[in-house]
Amino acid sequence: MSEAPLEGGGHVPRRLSGHRAAGAWASVRRRAAGHPAAALSALPVLVVVAVVLVDVVGGAGMIWLPLLAAGPALAATTNGPRGVLCTGLLAAAVAVLLGGRHRVPGHELTAVLSVLLTVTAASGLASALRVRRERVLAAVRSVAEAAQHALLQPVPETVGPFQAAVRYSAAAAEARIGGDFYALVRTSHGVRLIVGDVRGKGLPAVGTAALVLGVFREAAHDEADLLAVVGRIERSLARNLGPDDFVTAVVAGHPGPEQLELVNCGHAPPLLITASGDVTAVEPDHPAPPLGLRALSGQAPRLQRLPFAVGDRLLLYTDGVTEARDHAREFYPLAEGVARHVSDDPARMLTALHDELLAHVGGRLHDDAALFLLRRRTADEPAVCV
Repeated sequence: MSEAPLEGGGHVPRRLSGHRAAGAWASVRRRAAGHPAAALSALPVLVVVAVVLVDVVGGAGMIWLPLLAAGPALAATTNGPRGVLCTGLLAAAVAVLLGGRHRVPGHELTAVLSVLLTVTAASGLASALRVRRERVLAAVRSVAEAAQHALLQPVPETVGPFQAAVRYSAAAAEARIGGDFYALVRTSHGVRLIVGDVRGKGLPAVGTAALVLGVFREAAHDEADLLAVVGRIERSLARNLGPDDFVTAVVAGHPGPEQLELVNCGHAPPLLITASGDVTAVEPDHPAPPLGLRALSGQAPRLQRLPFAVGDRLLLYTDGVTEARDHAREFYPLAEGVARHVSDDPARMLTALHDELLAHVGGRLHDDAALFLLRRRTADEPAVCV
């Protein structure tokens, strides 16, 4: 079994890569989606056939011929320009045959054919524009996916004494990337991670997230003190952010056995899930402002130490999870959902939570949402294979 390098040292088996598994599943879904697409492409021809059948059964002659224009018009939404042209020619041929069968006057048949040709030409132009937009969108999505892989690097399922899993959904579904971010690095100072949320959306938020992650990945290796890592990020943001911009984040480190260090900068409190299944929100002892606002508040973040025994789990998340509302405007109860889906397999637990979250909102999130789960495993516990 081949191995992939892990940032900061170590390896993770390639067969454990969640991104590769997700890619394989996406490929299966694309192949499965091909059959409905083929049926839709044939729908304009079925419309023309339906008009012929209605005419044969009803025998009303001229009254059904204008309905043939629905064929090329519908083809514009399901076919390319060539498919529209073929459907239009088929409709015109059918109109001529039905017109001759019912002895439709020449001027009336000419009018029908003129309508069919006009609709076909307009539909062909609309189809060409649609195809062009789809190609542009595919190119944009390809670039967005490349940017996402560069920005949000895959998280290994096992690193040091931990198991890890992540689920991320961007509100801009076509862009597949947003202002929420996460990273996990293994350093000489122990495993370190960050989960955060940039104020705002779109490309500016993505740029700020990239800035934070770049500074974190460097500082996590350079600085022995976790507060120094946060200080590096703060100084960088102070030089680059606008006066109204800020970033909320939780930075965590593992300095020694059965202990975690946390620095919470205005972010939602993580949830600690003990080995027995108890769920507790880890509120900061001394609340600190978001990153980028320290100069305005004058408050500096403080280090918080947290017991973290074998079997314990820490769930970090962004406000897109806790602020997700259902049709009744009720927020998603994350702590209750965690209690329902506690598992020793982080990936399985987050999958259940993510599915429940999507069901709560009716299938689509209106804000970026990230879930990051860290579990302390025993030294002899085998890696989980998915």
